[in-house]
Amino acid sequence: MNKKAKNPELDVTAVSVHACAYIPNYVMLRSGGSFGINYGPIVTATKPMTIEEIKKSKIAIPGEMTSAYLLLQLMIGKFDYVEMNFSDIPEAVRSGKVDVGLVIHETQLSFGEEGIQKILDVGEWWHEKSGGLPVPLGVNVMSEKLGEELIYKFDKYLQESIKFARDNIPDALDYAMKYSRGKSRELIEKFVLMYVNEVTVDMGEAGEKAVRLMFEMAKEKGLVPDFELKISKPL
Repeated sequence: MNKKAKNPELDVTAVSVHACAYIPNYVMLRSGGSFGINYGPIVTATKPMTIEEIKKSKIAIPGEMTSAYLLLQLMIGKFDYVEMNFSDIPEAVRSGKVDVGLVIHETQLSFGEEGIQKILDVGEWWHEKSGGLPVPLGVNVMSEKLGEELIYKFDKYLQESIKFARDNIPDALDYAMKYSRGKSRELIEKFVLMYVNEVTVDMGEAGEKAVRLMFEMAKEKGLVPDFELKISKPL
């Protein structure tokens, strides 16, 4: 979706926050975002490693436009990497295909079953670095050609949908399990409850601050181009 959004053919889509630096025709919505609260992407390996050892390793990442990749660069600096599907990363680490893997989505919870271990916690680092702001990972965006009022209405309807789902978790999970990639309901429920939180309902001041801070830090280090961040009006 990150790559598809670079060609503005979609009216609405979900993207990594990082991708917003490269999609000037889209406006970030305030509802439906994925923000970690003192948790987020993790770095894994088969054995403990120092920061210096990690920096010298080939690291599997889930995509160049993922927020996880940008956050890890902010944490340890630029590094040698190989891009692969996020679900393939644990096995690539376990088998020795790569030294280190940057893990996102539900594999943040299931990596222990893959015979690998956590060696860095990017979410905890961000929490400390930002003074307790949520970890900005994913957002929904809408084509600016649709206009401010329609964008606001859609954002509001999406927010109401999220509130309904949070009030009806068993039914919402029944639907979500169609896209569970073979993971257990227990694990998916834990993952959903972690990432469908109050900041998902409305990013609010804290979510917006987190997004802006990440991009300010990234611009200072030359990791993203200079761009105008567009966020829909408050809900």
